[in-house]
Amino acid sequence: MTVDNMGRTADLGSVGQARSDARARATRSRWMPYLPAASSPIAPAEVAGDDLLWSENVAPGGYTHLRVARGTTIRLDDPEGDANASVVLFNALNTAERLNVADTLKIPWQAYLTTGHPLLSGDGRVLATMVADTSGHHDALCGASGDAWNIEKYGSAVPEGPTPSGSALLRMAGTKHGLDRRDLPPAVSFFHGVRVGADGGLDWIGSAGPGTRVELRAELPLIVLIANAPHPRDPRPDYIATDLRVHALRSAPTGPDDAFFGASPERERAYRNSIAYAELAGL
Repeated sequence: MTVDNMGRTADLGSVGQARSDARARATRSRWMPYLPAASSPIAPAEVAGDDLLWSENVAPGGYTHLRVARGTTIRLDDPEGDANASVVLFNALNTAERLNVADTLKIPWQAYLTTGHPLLSGDGRVLATMVADTSGHHDALCGASGDAWNIEKYGSAVPEGPTPSGSALLRMAGTKHGLDRRDLPPAVSFFHGVRVGADGGLDWIGSAGPGTRVELRAELPLIVLIANAPHPRDPRPDYIATDLRVHALRSAPTGPDDAFFGASPERERAYRNSIAYAELAGL
């Protein structure tokens, strides 16, 4: 006989009784993926149910991870205005190929992420494209918050605690795909931005406010790791983060007729590199 925290008793003397008791205690959390995705109460109203492949609400100080097909759109929403999505991308067919922040800024000749910006690997291929952005407050210079920074500021960085670092959360997400600390490159962050000042310093510009979104189109099959933790340049003393919504939508990869494809000679070559790789892989 057991007694739960509500004073209920149950006889767990058989497998059947234990199973019935476990099913009776099933709950729904505010922070969870919804299956099937079409049943999600947080799904974007303008997205057709048949096109919705994944829908999840990521907790403040939480993380998620996805493996998506080429052409999938990953939509990130900041409904309350203090989500900070630190994102790392890997080629799902070869995880040695991963997001390269230096090339991501060099190829489009632009340090600030917004609509049309390609996210590149070190192999000169586009891993994903920012196809929509209503925030404009992003960062590709600072990476995710580190353990040492969180320990100094909050006293702890462990992912199981109340103040996990973005790096610790990304490591946790990576383990789900056989990746460890040495596999993780610097992340890009969405919804909290920085700008380079006249003196070369980095000025935190914070969030654009609630209700913004970013959409990333996968140009290759991807493993996507996402941490929702405060930006490392956030000057506020408290650990402030709010819900992050993550959706995966059925779509198509960028092609020669897309405006992003030929935006510059460097971008076109990077997209052609991705297309050639996909064709050789039979995708």
